[in-house]
Order: sequence, then C-alpha cells, then structure tokens
Amino acid sequence: MNRAIIGTKRMVVSPHYLASGAGNKILERGGNAFDAAVAVSSCLAVVYPHMTGLGGDSFWLTYHKSESAIRGYNGSGRSGYGVSRDSFAGEEKIPFRGVKSALTVPGMVDGWDAVLKQYGRLSLKEVLEPAIEYAEKGFPISQNQVAYTQKNWNWISEMPGTSDIYTPGGKIPAAGERFVQKHLAQSLRAIADQGRDTFYRGELAEKIVKGLKEQGSLLTSEDFASHRGNWTDPISSSYNGYEIHQMPPNSQGFVGLMALNILENFRIGELEHGSAEYYHLLVESLKAGFRERNEVLTDPEFYDIPLDSLLDKTFAAEMAAGIQSDAAAVTSPPVGSDTAYAAVVDEEGNAVSFIQSLYFEFGSGVTAGETGIILQNRGSFFSLDPEHVNTLEPGKRSFHTLMPAMATKDGELKIIYGTQGGEGQPQTQTAIITRMIDFGMDPQQAINEPRFVWGRTWGEASEALKVEGRIDPDVAEALRKNGHLVEVVEEFDGIMGHAQAIKITDEGFLEGGADPRGDGAAIGY
Repeated sequence: MNRAIIGTKRMVVSPHYLASGAGNKILERGGNAFDAAVAVSSCLAVVYPHMTGLGGDSFWLTYHKSESAIRGYNGSGRSGYGVSRDSFAGEEKIPFRGVKSALTVPGMVDGWDAVLKQYGRLSLKEVLEPAIEYAEKGFPISQNQVAYTQKNWNWISEMPGTSDIYTPGGKIPAAGERFVQKHLAQSLRAIADQGRDTFYRGELAEKIVKGLKEQGSLLTSEDFASHRGNWTDPISSSYNGYEIHQMPPNSQGFVGLMALNILENFRIGELEHGSAEYYHLLVESLKAGFRERNEVLTDPEFYDIPLDSLLDKTFAAEMAAGIQSDAAAVTSPPVGSDTAYAAVVDEEGNAVSFIQSLYFEFGSGVTAGETGIILQNRGSFFSLDPEHVNTLEPGKRSFHTLMPAMATKDGELKIIYGTQGGEGQPQTQTAIITRMIDFGMDPQQAINEPRFVWGRTWGEASEALKVEGRIDPDVAEALRKNGHLVEVVEEFDGIMGHAQAIKITDEGFLEGGADPRGDGAAIGY
C-alpha cells in the first residue's frame, strides 16, 4: 500500500493485523483508546510471541483529550534485589540467553493495569478477551514468526518447555498453520479473572517463580511482589514548528530528540529527499546522539543524567558544526534488539503510543514452568564493569531501547509514531518524522520509503550502514565515497524494523500507516 489508510473517527496501527483488529473490536464495543491499546498489547503477546510477551517490558505515552497533556508510564522491570555482579563472578559478561540472562522482573502486565485504571472504560477481563481467544483456539502463524524460529532453531530446540511451544514435535510450524498456546491462555485467563496482582504476588506469580527457580533463576517471589512501574512526565524538544515528545531515561528516547536538534541546523526540508546528503546528515546526527547516550544512559535513580545539557539547542549546534559534509564519523553503539510498536487514536481524540519487548527475539528463551511465559533477557544489557554507567546492581532498571513517540503542534496532538528495532529505533523514527514534517509525506509514504540502519544489529558487531536495495545506486556510491561502509540489503528488509504511525490532519481526519516489512495493518473508521 502506497498511501495511508484514512479514518474519520478512529485508527489502530500495529505490527500484526490480528492485534490491530483486536484493538478495533474493543473500540467498536465502546472502549476508548486506552482499552484498545491494552487489547492490542495483549494480543501482540500472543500472535507476535517471538517479539513480545507477558515476560517482557513496555513503555507507554498517553494523551487524554480532556487533560490536553501527554503522560508516560514506565513499565520496565528492575533487576532482582539479590542480583549483583558477584552473581557472575569469573564471567566476562552476562550471557545473552538462558536463565542467567533473565535478571529483571517483567513490567508489562503492571503496565496494562496502570493504563486501564487511570484512563480505561472497560475491565481487564474484557480487553484481554481477544488475546485469550487467540491463545486458546489458535491463529495462523505468521511468516515473520516462522523466519525467526528458523533463525534461532539451534538453541530453541535445546530449551525445555520453550521448544515444546515453538517447535512442537521437533518441527518448525509452517506459515499459516494454526498455532495454539494453551498454557499461555491459562495464564492470561488467570490475569483476566484475578487481576494484575496474580502475576506479581498471587498464584500465577508462584508458578512463574517456581518454574524459574527449577532452572536456576536468580529472581525471587519478593522481587515480583515488590515490582511497580511509574507514571512520569515525557521529555520534549522543538523541531521545525512541532514539539516532539519521548519517554525519559531509562529509555533512549532523548537520542531521537538530540538527532532532530542537530538536524534543525541543516534545513533538511530544503534538501532533495533520498539524496546522499539527506542520508549522510541523518546518520551523522544520530551517531552524535549515540555517542552521548552510551556515556550516560542507565537507571536515573542510580545516576544523574544531564538531560538539560544534552537537549540544549546550543549543544546541538556545536555537534552540528562537528559534522563533516564529506566524511563519516566512526563510533559504535551497543547491541540491538527486537520489539513491537503500536498506536491507537479514538474518536474522542485520546491516543496511546506504546512499545513492548522481550529484548532479543524469544528473549532469554526460558519459559517459566507451564505458564507459557518466556522471560525477557533485558538483564543481559547490564555491564559487569563496575565503572560502567549501566553496571549491574540490585534493584536497578537497565538502559532501555524502547522509545514510543508523539508530536504536537500549537498544543494539539498531530503525530503518533514509533518502531521496532532496538538500535534502529531512533534511526527509523528520525527518518519517518523528517519525512512527515519536512517533506509532507503521509504516514504510509514515510514508512514505505527506503530506510537505513547504521551500526550493530544484535549479535553482529558492525560499522556498516545498511541501506535498502531501492536506494539509488548513485546515492549508495556517494555515501561510500563519504566513508560510510555501505551494505545494500533487501528492497524491504526486516532489519530496518517494523514502524507504525498515525497523523491527525488539519481537517481532523486520521491517517494511518503500517510497515510492509512486517505483518501489520492500519485499521481506520
């Protein structure tokens, strides 16, 4: 699809069409954007299980029309209170997979409860109905899930419980086969019937912790019982007449703001879109933001992050002056990840921009007993270097890649956007928002246009600038001459992430875009 779906009253976008449909169903039943967002989130935990799940984290930006204010909810978990660097004595780093990578309490279920209690109309039981049905009765497995299962077959096949779910009978299901998750359905039903607390201090929590303990987990019942997410104010910065809003640390959202602050010095809208200069300036601005991020991003309760300085326009001008028009800088971000981003706007004008993740695809790979719940491996992002800002400490939130975004103009909500893709998130967000603001593209056009991702994708240390095959060969060659290590990938390559966006037009219509690189859909009415 080349142009955005247009709705006059409401819009749902997500990386899986069944999740988008679930959100739309909740809106049709009288739910608002917050109810629909939780329905989408829980459905993604079922139909996009390689990317997200109940064992992961989530970040939420909410806009309540009557309040005319954006609020954030940090649904990320902390490391266990008995977890420290001493837990990994003799090891150089925390493993990426296995039970020792599952060091943080999952925050997503708490996020559902918080958003619904604050703004929802419907009960948790009502909004979880679509997710429970897909887990219990099955759904047609996506090609995306099949591809990631094939990619990770070697280690998944060796994980007890997990292999039984994702490779039943020792085989990878084919795309379109019915995929049933009976234990996950039971866990969702328990949450629907008993509420949030069963996941953190009730019967389900006991099952989760028991299943993890049997595999040598460092997390305890006390760690789960003490978990609470928190409401927070977003951080923001202006860009060419818009105010851009992001989650504060421990999210990397400020990198997206820094990149735009730098780009504002170059009059991006006067460049030819898709030119070598356009791509070069975006990449170099993002690199500058990454360099600063890598020095400071962690749990702000453990380290004072100088956001005022980082987001200062004068500092941005200084960084812009350091960008050479014909030379690529050398720097290297840390490892990336995979996630799921979605957004909802209802007919009252309420909106939610949210993103959730297991960190790597299939997270730690550890399923907690017979709950059907895979635990995230976000804890593997901690450093074991005591001098590192993101060093592992008890009760700490890690550096987080998740960063949902919103943009307002003259105080009115205009754009809701975000993307899957770890390190690629600020990169894809910057491409999408500049295309919409500076070049007047609608959300689908902005998402469809050829994209890039610089640096590492998880497990692969690289300084490469990956560009999609639809980019003009002359542009790719010009980037090489500028010193970029250009690597041409598929024309629509999943490594670019799966982005979604909604724009509220001046006429009050809703334009929605979903990424053709994934299995998503924009559903408007």
